[in-house]
Amino acid sequence: MRVLAEETIATCEPPNNGSGPLWCYGAPILTRTGDEVYASVMETGADVPPLCNTRPRLFRKQGNEDWQMVWAPSAFREREPCPLVILPQDRLFLSVNTSVMPPGTQYGKCKPGLLEFSRNQLSTPTEHTPPFPQTATFTDHSYRGIAADSQRGEILLMHIDAHTGEYHYALLKSDGRWDAPGVVTFPIRACYPQVALRHRVAHVLAIGDIYEPVEEWRRYKREKTQREWDYVFRRLFYTWTPRVHSEPFRPPLEIDDVDATGGHIINLDLWLDRQGVAHLLYLRQQTTPLLRDRYFPNLPLRTSLEYCTVQEGRLVQKQTLMEGGEGLNTPHPRYGRFHSPDGRRLLVICAATEPDGTWFNAVMPVLPRRGEPNRIPFREPFTAFVTACERGGSRPSRTLEMFGVGTHSGTILRYAAVRLP
Repeated sequence: MRVLAEETIATCEPPNNGSGPLWCYGAPILTRTGDEVYASVMETGADVPPLCNTRPRLFRKQGNEDWQMVWAPSAFREREPCPLVILPQDRLFLSVNTSVMPPGTQYGKCKPGLLEFSRNQLSTPTEHTPPFPQTATFTDHSYRGIAADSQRGEILLMHIDAHTGEYHYALLKSDGRWDAPGVVTFPIRACYPQVALRHRVAHVLAIGDIYEPVEEWRRYKREKTQREWDYVFRRLFYTWTPRVHSEPFRPPLEIDDVDATGGHIINLDLWLDRQGVAHLLYLRQQTTPLLRDRYFPNLPLRTSLEYCTVQEGRLVQKQTLMEGGEGLNTPHPRYGRFHSPDGRRLLVICAATEPDGTWFNAVMPVLPRRGEPNRIPFREPFTAFVTACERGGSRPSRTLEMFGVGTHSGTILRYAAVRLP
């Protein structure tokens, strides 16, 4: 394993609007085509009031050259980072959710869309407007999901309805026409979705995101933190459809649930193998420090990196890849992503800390068989990151490409490339 590059792409000052450069962590913002890598990079507007006070910047790296900004809109009218995917014939698509209200409006109306760029003409994108219903409510909190099918040249786009909590979705076909608008409903509001699309078979992984449902816990946390914001992430859901153009999504399957002990789950990634099996990755905490100390004193504070597979809507297997925390002298998993070098082998790229708090990144084989983590010799490890992934239209590659933040400063947005064995 050899590190090919560790570079700074840009910086982004905190927007103070509830989001950040990796806020859309379920959706891709880094992609590769040929010898070019593209990144969607958030920028905060100076003196622009939130919530919609950022804009996307499209950066490109050609071969061994430095990163260059090749496009940005003039106005700061987005709240969230803008996902980026690629299709054949060098077609880039940027997902936008642009405010149509005066600056400073909060929870105001926004317009979902896709901007299409050609590699040869990046300055003037073409806009595609999804056929979502006129009655839907789209605001600055889009919780959007997106997936590209590089074989068929199609894109599945999802935006949450701020009023109902449902997801509206539509399929952009290779000829530029939209098809199959529909709705995905979860048992509770679910957000930050990972979406995968292949031959019109669609898969979605999303985490429940609701206000603390236990009144006693809510009062206790408010007393201790003096904070009104109290959303919890405890129930993990997966859903799919074998024909997104003609069949609705199946009733969601609950992958995991830490509701009873006030835990925390982060959905990390979704990958499809060649048999159509969905591979899922997530972080799991059985409880959290504040609630443990008061209500669950016998539960150790531990975090585990969990991996499972789902086939045709059925949970096939589940296993713990890494666990750290109280009572364990083992690395503590903090983040992770899948990566496939060839479409068959599957690796987990993780960020973790030693018991003494030292950060590191590692590559852990999962398929065809599980192996020990092999550490990446970075000068500065990533603490959170995305990769150039197949869900975003990038091809499997022996070069792992990462975009995120490191241990030194969360305002510095970094890129790294690693040559895998």
